Amino acid sequence: MKPYPFTAVVGLPDLRLALVLSSISPAVGGVLVRGEKGTAKSTMVRALAGLLPGVDVVDGCRFSCDPAAPDPLCPDGPHDGAKSHRRPAKLVELPVGAAEDRVIGSLHLERALAEGVTDFQPGLLAAAHRGLLYVDEVNLLHDHLVDTLLDAAAMGRATVEREGVSVSHAARFVLIGTMNPEEGELRPQLLDRFGLTVEVASSRDPEQRVEVVRRRLAYEADPDAFAAQYADEDAQLAADIEAAQRLLPAVKLPDESLRQIAEVCASFEVDGMRADIVTARTAVAHAAWAGRDEVTTEDVRVAARLALPHRRRRNPFDAPGISEEQLEQALQDAQPDPGPEDDGPGSGSTPEDAPQEAPQEVPQGDAPEGQAQQSQGGGQQKTVGAGETFKARVFRVKGMGEGERGRRSRAITDSGRTIGVQPASVREGRPHLVATVKAAAPHQKARGRTGAGLKLRPEDVRYALREGREGNLVLFCVDASGSMGAKARMREVKSAVLSLLLDAYQRRDKVGLVTFRGDAAELALPPTISVDAAASRLEGLPTGGRTPLAEGLLEAARVLRVEEIRDPRRRPLLVVVTDGRATSGPDAVARARAAAGLLAGVTTIVMDCESGRMRLGLAADLAVHLGAEHVPLADVAAESLAAAVRSRTGKAA
Repeated sequence: MKPYPFTAVVGLPDLRLALVLSSISPAVGGVLVRGEKGTAKSTMVRALAGLLPGVDVVDGCRFSCDPAAPDPLCPDGPHDGAKSHRRPAKLVELPVGAAEDRVIGSLHLERALAEGVTDFQPGLLAAAHRGLLYVDEVNLLHDHLVDTLLDAAAMGRATVEREGVSVSHAARFVLIGTMNPEEGELRPQLLDRFGLTVEVASSRDPEQRVEVVRRRLAYEADPDAFAAQYADEDAQLAADIEAAQRLLPAVKLPDESLRQIAEVCASFEVDGMRADIVTARTAVAHAAWAGRDEVTTEDVRVAARLALPHRRRRNPFDAPGISEEQLEQALQDAQPDPGPEDDGPGSGSTPEDAPQEAPQEVPQGDAPEGQAQQSQGGGQQKTVGAGETFKARVFRVKGMGEGERGRRSRAITDSGRTIGVQPASVREGRPHLVATVKAAAPHQKARGRTGAGLKLRPEDVRYALREGREGNLVLFCVDASGSMGAKARMREVKSAVLSLLLDAYQRRDKVGLVTFRGDAAELALPPTISVDAAASRLEGLPTGGRTPLAEGLLEAARVLRVEEIRDPRRRPLLVVVTDGRATSGPDAVARARAAAGLLAGVTTIVMDCESGRMRLGLAADLAVHLGAEHVPLADVAAESLAAAVRSRTGKAA
C-alpha cells in the first residue's frame, strides 16, 4: 500500500516547511514536532521519505557508503573500486522500547575473544545513514538513547565501545522526532539539540476539518488511486527539493545577515551559540529553497521562527514560542539589507509556508489570585498563586530498585557503574570481560585449545551487574482545606511543591496529584510524566472547608495500588503536604491513623505546613504513624539543609 501523499496533507504549513528545510540541509539538525494526538505528525514524516532524491551506495556495504566519497573508517571497507547501485532514500523508524544495542549496534564478544576479530552488527543508526531517522514519541525514549541520537546527528558518526574494542562508522541522517507534550517534556539540554521545532494543532475551521476527513476516507478506500491524484504535486515538490540541494553550496551568508542573526538570538536571551549556528544554517537552506544565492531578511525571519521558540524556555513550566514584535524589533535594530522580494517555490512570505507562532496553552478553570470559587462541597474557596521556585532537597525511595532509568533512587540498571557479576542464568546486558574469561579458562584443555584464542562458548559469557539510578512515581497528596488557606502559607506551599515538581522533572519521575478538602478527596491528576500538567493543576488549586485527612490518605493508597499494577517498575514516593489536622467527619483523627496504616512500606515524606508560635505537632504525629520522614515546610529547600549541616558541624556559612 502506498503511503499517504505529502502534498495531500491539509494545512500545517510550518511543519511542511521545517521538514523540507531539514531535507535540503541535514546540517540544520532535524525537526522536533510537538502537538496533540491525531494531527498528522507521523503521516507527514513518513510521506517525506518518498520526496527525497535517491542515493548511490556501494554494493554489499551495510553502512550505505557513498561510492564517490566512501567512509575511510567503514567497518565493511575499504571500498576502492567497488561497484555501486542507486536506491531510494530510507526512512528508519526507531521504536520507543528499542535497546541500546539495537540503536547503535553491537559487538560479538565471543568472536573477539576466540578469533581476535571485530564482528560488528550495525544498528538503526547505520541503517539511517544518508536517510531519515524517525522517532515517534521521542519524549518517552530513554535520555541516554536520545543523547546518542543527537550526538550522532551532530557529529555525523556513531561509535560503539565494548570492553576495549571500538568501532566507528558514518551516521549522517535527518533526525525527526514527534511528541505529545501532555505525555511529558524533553529535558532542556536535549530539546536544545534539535535544530528546529514546530507546534502543530488540529484546525478549528469546520471546512478544513471536513476536507481532512474526506481525503482520509478516500485514501483508505483506494490508496493507489488516491496517491495517483497527488503524484504530480509530489513529483514537483521532490524536484524542487533536489534543485535546492544543488543550489545550497552556492548560497552566500553576508555579514549583514550574520549580524541580524546575532541580534535576534541576543534579543531572545538564548543560551550558548547553537541557536545562532542553527538559525544561520536554516536561513541558508531557506534561501536555497526560495531559489536565491544570498540570504535575505525574510530568510532570517523564517529561520528564527523555527529555530528559537524551544530555546527560550527557562524551565519546563514555560510555554514555547517567541514574540513577533520582539523579533521584528531585533531585525530592525540590526539595520539589515532588506534584499530582493521572495519569488521561489518555498518562499516564506506566502501564507501557506509562513511559520505561525506557537499557540499558548491557557489553563482552564483557574481563577485569578484571590478570586473566590465555589467549592465541591459548597462554600467559598480561594485560589492563591505560587511564589518563586527554588532548588529542592532530594528525597529518595528506600532500598534498591530495578525500575525505569532516571536520576532519583538507587537501582540495578543496564548502565552505570559495575558493582559485580550477574548470575550465570542471566543472559542479557553488557558482558563482563574478566568474569567471562574466568568462566571459560578451566575448560580450555578439555576443549582442545591450541592457539592463542580462547575456546569460548555462549554459556561462558557473564554479564555485568550495574548500579545506576531509576525514576520513581512521586505522588503528591495535598491538603487544600481552610486551615491551609492563609494567603502567605498557601503561596509557600505551592512554591515548595512546584520546586519538588521541577526536581521530579529533572530526575525523570512520574508524578500524580491527590487533593483533599471539604468532606472528600479527589485525584486531581492521574500519574503522568507530564509535570507541567501537574504544575498547572496545582497553580489553580483552591482552598477551603474542613480537612478530610483520612479520605486523602485512602485515595493516595488507592492510586498507589492501581499504579502498582499499571506500572510495577516505578517504586512510589508519597509526599503528604498538610498541617496534620483532621477535622472532617466523626473520629477524624482515628480514621486518619487507620488510613496511615494502609501505606505501611511506602517511602513517605510529610511536609509539615503548620506555622505560628503555638504549634500542635500534628503533622509530626502523622509522620510517626506513616513511618515517614517529617520535613517542615521551611526545610524543603536544599539551602536550608546545607545551612543546618553547616551549623551542626560548626562550619561558617
